[in-house]
Amino acid sequence: MSETSKKKMLICGATGFIGRNLTEYFSKQGKYDIVAVYHNKPPFGQMKNVSWVHADLNNADDVKRVMSGVSVVLQFAATTSGSKDITSRPYIHVTDNAVMNSLLLRECYESNIEHFVFPSCTVMYQPSSTALSEYDFSASDEILPKYFGVGNTKVYIEDMCKFYSRFKKTKHTVLRHSNIYGPHDKYDLERSHVFGATVTKVMTSEDKLVVWGDGEEGRDLLHVDDMVDFVNLALEKQNTFYELYNVGCGYATKIKDLVKQITRLSGKTLEIEHDLTKPTIKTTVFLDCSKAKNELGWSPKVSLEAGIETTLEWYRENVLAGE
Repeated sequence: MSETSKKKMLICGATGFIGRNLTEYFSKQGKYDIVAVYHNKPPFGQMKNVSWVHADLNNADDVKRVMSGVSVVLQFAATTSGSKDITSRPYIHVTDNAVMNSLLLRECYESNIEHFVFPSCTVMYQPSSTALSEYDFSASDEILPKYFGVGNTKVYIEDMCKFYSRFKKTKHTVLRHSNIYGPHDKYDLERSHVFGATVTKVMTSEDKLVVWGDGEEGRDLLHVDDMVDFVNLALEKQNTFYELYNVGCGYATKIKDLVKQITRLSGKTLEIEHDLTKPTIKTTVFLDCSKAKNELGWSPKVSLEAGIETTLEWYRENVLAGE
């Protein structure tokens, strides 16, 4: 593809965890000219085919400005946090995310965008001892109380994607992804999810590590490289105007086992203590991703052990080295 015929890709949330990994990947791929949107967190450097743009995606004028001339939108901007905020300040996940996605989807329609990719989540699913498919959620299901706000917001945005897809102007891909981990994740204990928080605790502890809760709950853990691979395949292979896909590793790892594995692979010897007074979300969900495999040829390639090892190496080089 010649330089003049490249399509333009908008990556929202390009300085966030998944957005940064997407930006680095598609910059190296070289297929698109990338408009990388940032808001609070500044750009992380100069890259081939990447132009940085500051915007507030809760502002309709900013949304229209960054969409100009764009063909593909990867919408990975969001207000996110860990279990502490989900339990104590659940409202922070609702308003901003509903507004920004409403504005983006409307502008996609008005600007004839070719493809819109939205990362949903799995919190609308009920706890289960078996892998759940995309069809295992019903609007009549009562979302768990601690997930009520964020879960219903995600379902609302999924339905907005389906609504706009009916005009047959823009392809919409919705990912119900599991717990993503890897380089550039949040590693501060106030905002991190379970994987990032565990890595930080292990790597900064001297003799004892405190785990919130009993650790019996399980998480479907997917390396960010596998998620990026899914996005690329969806852009290349999806032919319909709307598809919803589960994107996960397909099995649950108990938190207590994850803590032990990260500790072992770090080379440390730590006493593990469980603090049952701290907030946790006691649910286990893991995903049946056969639809993504059958329709797109996607399946995860990074094993949990390999993912932990490369993440610990990245953490040593990029977090500990900077302290």
